Amino acid sequence: MFIGIYNKSIILTYIGVALAVMGIYFSFTDSIRYAMLCLAISGVCDLFDGMVARRCKRTEEEKLFGVEIDSLADMMGFVALPIAVCCGLGLTKWYNVAIYIVYTLAAISRLGYFNIVAKRSATESPVRYYTGLPVTFAALIFTTAWFLSFILSDSIFAAFYSLLMLIMALLFVLKIKVPKPRGIAYVFLGLIAIIVCCAIIFVG
Repeated sequence: MFIGIYNKSIILTYIGVALAVMGIYFSFTDSIRYAMLCLAISGVCDLFDGMVARRCKRTEEEKLFGVEIDSLADMMGFVALPIAVCCGLGLTKWYNVAIYIVYTLAAISRLGYFNIVAKRSATESPVRYYTGLPVTFAALIFTTAWFLSFILSDSIFAAFYSLLMLIMALLFVLKIKVPKPRGIAYVFLGLIAIIVCCAIIFVG
């Protein structure tokens, strides 16, 4: 009846996208705290959506759709939303725009490349390391770094946050090994996410 594939394997992915849209809205309505909260929770959705998908019985078409929809969701949650947050924080100088362009190009290049890798892979066997920094790490990095805005001057924080985004863009495409969360690491990262969310609510 509708274009697309709809099943329980992508529920968390769609929830993450909805949160990204809400976060963008909050970014432009002077509600940065709630935008950061959306970013953090979107990161949690991404952390576990792959685990949920692997536990679901899927056809090859559903697996391929999952690869595509996951990358599109990442673009919304960890590229568009962080840029919107930065704009909401007042980082709108010409060089900020240049950084946003570099950040977006690096992220889209990374996601496009690994879509090809995923489609060529004959199995879904887990890997121990990521190559380069996954764009999803933006959820944890940008939210925790935001707390520095309460102790740094506006100018220093603006410079720091802008530099942070530029460094992350570089890490997206550098061929470095980044450990992939496994087993108990998911619990640990989940706890960190809860702590960050509580801090955003009660401290931000």
